[in-house]
Amino acid sequence: MSELARRVLFAVVAAPATVWLIYLGGPYLGILSATAAALGAWELYRIARAGGVDPIDSVGIPFSALLPLLASLAPRGVFTLDLGASAVAVLIMFTLAIWLRGAGQRPLSAVAVTLFGVVYTGGMLSFGVAIRYHNYAVGRISGTLLLLLPILLTWMNDIGAYALGRLFGRRKLMPTVSPGKTVAGAVGGIVVAVVFCWAYVRWILAPYGELGMAPWAVALVGLALSLAAQVGDLAESLLKREAGVKNSSGLIPGHGGVLDRLDSLLFVLPTAYLLFGIPGMLLPVPR
Repeated sequence: MSELARRVLFAVVAAPATVWLIYLGGPYLGILSATAAALGAWELYRIARAGGVDPIDSVGIPFSALLPLLASLAPRGVFTLDLGASAVAVLIMFTLAIWLRGAGQRPLSAVAVTLFGVVYTGGMLSFGVAIRYHNYAVGRISGTLLLLLPILLTWMNDIGAYALGRLFGRRKLMPTVSPGKTVAGAVGGIVVAVVFCWAYVRWILAPYGELGMAPWAVALVGLALSLAAQVGDLAESLLKREAGVKNSSGLIPGHGGVLDRLDSLLFVLPTAYLLFGIPGMLLPVPR
């Protein structure tokens, strides 16, 4: 089977299943996010190990999975980071490093990378759960469609960047980080993202999710999320280039690893959550 065929087959199976689990919400969305976070953390620690750092996988992976699960159990509209619990988690990790990583095994680097992996994967994916249960999203359909906006916009940004980059790309964007990215592709991704955001809000989110946006809000969301997606992609490329690896793993047929698919979304979800919280950004649409 060709790589393209594997990509299409995976998308045909995974996309409807993901939408269904988002619609069900609650523990189903929590488990989906926790699984993705755990796999993403495992891949990140794999990349770090290739770069010479030995993270504490046995602690970081469970912690990464725990964050989205806790977010899915929080009361509706409540998404806070308990500073006391966070401090205790850091202390626990440092304490374990005494026994799991001696002085000769770079304990500071191990703890730092382990904590980063928890925040980068589980922490960022938790914002997807928070968007699904946003205060303005009343009901399953509304919450599902609101969360699908940043997810689909990320996908459309990638398509726009790839298509216009292939057609008009001459000047490289950041060749030392990602040789395939071009300035034309970056601009194309932004244009497609803004247009898609307008169309999605106009014909899907407003009539079916009962949530609208003012023109300025549509432009801001499309622009900001496109930039976040592109930076997220470059950030993961930077990590892989430092470690000298091509893909985060080979878990997904035809796609590489979980991080290779979620790198942009890890930047987009918290950005979308912050934008949706701006007064006047989301406007309830009366039936």
